[in-house]
Amino acid sequence: MALYFDIEGLPRFEKAVLTIGTFDGVHMGHKTILREVVKHTKEVNGESILVTFEPHPRKLLFPGQPLKLITPLQQKLELTTKAGIHHVVVAPFTKEFSQLSAKEYIRDFLVKIFQPHSIVIGYDHHFGHDRTGNIDLLKERADEYGYKVYEIPAQLIDEATVSSTKIRQSLMDGHVEEANHMLGRNYSISGTVVEGQKLGRTIGYPTANIRHSEPEQILPGIGIYAVKVKWLEQTFNGMLSIGYNPTVTDDKSIKIEVNIFDFDIDIYGDTVEIEFIARLRNEEKFDSIEALKQQLHKDKAAALEILYNQL
Repeated sequence: MALYFDIEGLPRFEKAVLTIGTFDGVHMGHKTILREVVKHTKEVNGESILVTFEPHPRKLLFPGQPLKLITPLQQKLELTTKAGIHHVVVAPFTKEFSQLSAKEYIRDFLVKIFQPHSIVIGYDHHFGHDRTGNIDLLKERADEYGYKVYEIPAQLIDEATVSSTKIRQSLMDGHVEEANHMLGRNYSISGTVVEGQKLGRTIGYPTANIRHSEPEQILPGIGIYAVKVKWLEQTFNGMLSIGYNPTVTDDKSIKIEVNIFDFDIDIYGDTVEIEFIARLRNEEKFDSIEALKQQLHKDKAAALEILYNQL
């Protein structure tokens, strides 16, 4: 896959088959849509192109609303590569771009920059200032500009839309197994290991405190999780807490702490990737450190059973 961030310096594509969207999550619904693009590309012996935007259009159009992304840009690009798309173009979404009329969007963006042979798009896709452009306008201009329009079936678009909404809600509710099923992979976040209070090591459960690398990405709901931890090309089993640690502190800031099983290496400052496998339980406030320790024994046993069943 070739990746482009500069739309002014793109090569001339041969029989470009184009699709456009945010594709947040690159989940099972999105993969079905991308397979449609790949199919049409093979039929014309052309080059497939996915156009996405950075920053996410909502960030510019609705600056006061949190984004709640499923996949940060880098992860989205990695997942798109696996879908078999030849070229991914990350177009800058600017205020000037958002002001293009629908007709200018077709003429000055789609046609002038990509010279598409075909455009594969959903029935509900809107573009241009105030979202006035739609698939009907694309079809009206097809003969004038010499491209074909392939409409992605409504069912596929509806499935993708519903999946994105449901995945976000599932993650915020802590239902990571449900989200993983819709994603077709384990949901993951990345972060840097930072200094903590080091209380875990005093009860036999040392934890790595994680500073989330992508604040705009959804953090699963408060609770205790069975996870896999990737560090320097190695993968370890573990259990992770997202919450306030009410047994040992009154601090009201949310913390991410992971206990990596059978691991005793100093990784302060390193980046780790956390894959969420299953939710073990809600966060609780225990009457004593000993009660917390006993619960952690149970959590580890439950996590290991789940993680070994994944093999």
